[in-house]
Amino acid sequence: MVRIYKFLCCCLLLQWLLLLTFLSEPISAKHLPYPRLGVLKRGLKDPQFLASQSDFDTFNYTQTLDHFNYKPESFSTFQQRYVINSRYWGGPNTSSPILVYTGDEGGLEDDVAAAGFMTDNAHRFKALLVYIEHRYYGTSVPFGSREEAYRNASTLGYFSSEQALADYAELITYLKKKISADNCPVIVIGGSYGGMLAAWFRLKYPHIAMGALASSAPILYFDDLTPPNGYHFVVTEDFKEASESCYSTVRESWFEIDRIASQSDGLAALTQKFKSCNPLNRSTELKDYLESLYCVSAQYDAPPDYPVNELCKAIDGAPQGSGVLDRILAGVVAVNRERNCYDMGDRGFDTTVTNGWDWQTCSELAIPMGRGSNDTMFQASPFDLNEYMESCHKEYGVYPRPHWVTTEFGGHNIRRVLEKFATNIIFSNGLRDPYSSGGVLQNISDSIVAVYTTEGSHCLDILASSSKDPDWLTKQRDTEVKMIEGWIAEYKADLVTGKEKTKPPLQI
Repeated sequence: MVRIYKFLCCCLLLQWLLLLTFLSEPISAKHLPYPRLGVLKRGLKDPQFLASQSDFDTFNYTQTLDHFNYKPESFSTFQQRYVINSRYWGGPNTSSPILVYTGDEGGLEDDVAAAGFMTDNAHRFKALLVYIEHRYYGTSVPFGSREEAYRNASTLGYFSSEQALADYAELITYLKKKISADNCPVIVIGGSYGGMLAAWFRLKYPHIAMGALASSAPILYFDDLTPPNGYHFVVTEDFKEASESCYSTVRESWFEIDRIASQSDGLAALTQKFKSCNPLNRSTELKDYLESLYCVSAQYDAPPDYPVNELCKAIDGAPQGSGVLDRILAGVVAVNRERNCYDMGDRGFDTTVTNGWDWQTCSELAIPMGRGSNDTMFQASPFDLNEYMESCHKEYGVYPRPHWVTTEFGGHNIRRVLEKFATNIIFSNGLRDPYSSGGVLQNISDSIVAVYTTEGSHCLDILASSSKDPDWLTKQRDTEVKMIEGWIAEYKADLVTGKEKTKPPLQI
């Protein structure tokens, strides 16, 4: 409670501070990719993973390229991959539920492996499990090949969350008809970007999905709904809680890096000290690498290891008399282990999906992420919308639509809006996750609820359970399971009583 109270109390003050910062700080012309959402830190990189899982059957659906236009090219199709696990399904005659995982920015292997919540509870729900791969990721790419699909803005123009949601709607409808499951309730589950899709799917297609579990879904990190420095503010809080001295060392290190880089042969010295695989051409290459290291550690700061604690323990435990950068290097080695060299281009995520995520954040998912001079442990890097739009235009030839997400899916006055027309959505978060700053952290109604843990990290609740899980994580999952069971029970009761009767018209 202390963390969330602190964050909410600071929001208004930070907005004013950031406004002042925007007027005074220089803006970088470089477009840096956002910290990727991602349920897992890294992809499994095992193309044989699905084939080795005996309970999972892989299929391809002939999917419509463009759901929203009627041009000749809109009727083109592509093969969309989906996976089914029917081991515990009670069957259509029992109205047993269908749990659908809304695929995110990665291949389906990652989704199936990550969403342990579904396999852990399939027997309890007697559920059919369905996992759908997001278009343009994995093998579900239009135009015959990844190279052609990513060729330019014209082929990438069909790559959006709206099209992905329509994919899921079409495929789920097809599947229910194919297996005669019209009376089987559908509940969508997703994490991170997939969690955003799960929540949006429930809002956009309530006739198809009767509930959604949206884990670590920062649906409020758009427009001016969340302070731009929200992400890095939480990273900073994570480090402060781990160690004040570690936090201070990180703050000091940026200036030390710049000081050395400004000297003759300074970049060569930094290259040697941090064992960069390639010579550093700018100090920002090293600083970007370190920033990503800290952000990824905080985003996935999960028990029992807690990477932030591990990193700070190494920084604080460096030999007495070690300089600032020696202590920082000790943290790098602790997290990435001892190596011959460190790739400063490594951002802690599977690079095979980086281009897709860059396109999405340069088109509709423009998250206004930045920070001022003294509000985080990082150097100032304020978000400037005009500069960001120009950098995206330079990269792709199109401008982002920064206000489209809130226009399409909402977000402003979310409590007043959703409590009037929406039901059955669980927004789950862990407050150690920097993206929780853009999540729904308060209940909106009796059936649109926020379930969070102060020690949780990114998507931790939908990962597979373990005997080592702390009690608070087990309780979070149990709360979510009981709510979903309540939705299913209510749905089945309505089927029995025929509650869908229409009311008689009013006589005037």
